[in-house]
Amino acid sequence: MLETVLLIVLVVIALALIGLVLIQQGKGADAGASFGGGASQTVFGSAGTGNFLTKSSWILAGLFFVICLGLAYIAREKASGGDFSFAEPEPVVEEVVETDVPQYQEEEAATDVPVAPAEAADAVTEDVPAEPDAEPEAVEEAPVEPAQ
Repeated sequence: MLETVLLIVLVVIALALIGLVLIQQGKGADAGASFGGGASQTVFGSAGTGNFLTKSSWILAGLFFVICLGLAYIAREKASGGDFSFAEPEPVVEEVVETDVPQYQEEEAATDVPVAPAEAADAVTEDVPAEPDAEPEAVEEAPVEPAQ
């Protein structure tokens, strides 16, 4: 219930913060007053809207972050089942199950290169084939006619 209320308040604050930021004038907006745009600031008094809107934005931003932290805490409590601790978790002990099925024992390999079988290591192989005994047949070349 509290989480739902905080989520609704968070959305309302986010929308209000977006609206306040869009209403505020930028720092370069003072140049527009010389072209006739200066009369629009009289709604909030002679000081303008800057002070009121700036303070409101800071307050809403602070509330936004506080509510986000509160929601994160609630989510952490839900995920951990209520156990909130910074201590290291207990190590997991694996149980050995007795079975008649042979188990695969993974060997620790020193490198990633596979080891060749002993028979292949003893056998001598040559990469270059032996030279043929017979001479290759002579290839007759076609006569070339001179160009005129």
